[in-house]
Order: sequence, then C-alpha cells, then structure tokens
Amino acid sequence: MSRIPDKSRIRRQAQDDKPKEECAIFGIFNSSEASNFTYLGLYSMQHRGQESSGIVSSDGEHLYRYAGMGLVAHIFTETKLKELQGYAAIGHNRYSTTGASF
Repeated sequence: MSRIPDKSRIRRQAQDDKPKEECAIFGIFNSSEASNFTYLGLYSMQHRGQESSGIVSSDGEHLYRYAGMGLVAHIFTETKLKELQGYAAIGHNRYSTTGASF
C-alpha cells in the first residue's frame, strides 16, 4: 500500500517553484539588439531586485552569459553587452528571500 501525499504540501511546493514577486525577469526574441533591450528592461525593473543581475543571450547555436553582484548599471558595461551576442536574450534581477544572493 502506498501513501498518498498531503495535497496541501504539494500545492505549497508548486507555489514555491515560481519566480518570486520581488525579482525581475525580462526576455526578448528576434532582435539584433536583444542584449541591449534586455539590459534596458532589467534597468527599468531595478526596484524588483538590487542584489545581482544576469543576462544570457543566444545566436541560435551558442549561449553567452554574464552576471554579477550589484546594480544593473554597475554590472553591465558596453563591452560586456557587445559580448552577449545573438537575437534572443533573457535577464534576471535577484532579490533574495532565501538562500544566497547570487
């Protein structure tokens, strides 16, 4: 005989497996300036997370990633944004409610 798990526990776990309201996520697809637009999106949502930020971009074959601790404007330089090549990008500002900041 197998034990049926407590449904309320499963529901709580499912609710915890989502982006938190304190963080920011921004993504864009099919743009030659995807990393720049993602930077601007994260910058505009800086109030949603001020501990760390990161962007991953893709050219369809490779992924390019850069992340750091601090404010968006301090992490991403023009040189770093140029290194994030591709037509698709996603970024995240972190506001830790649990665990490490980065």
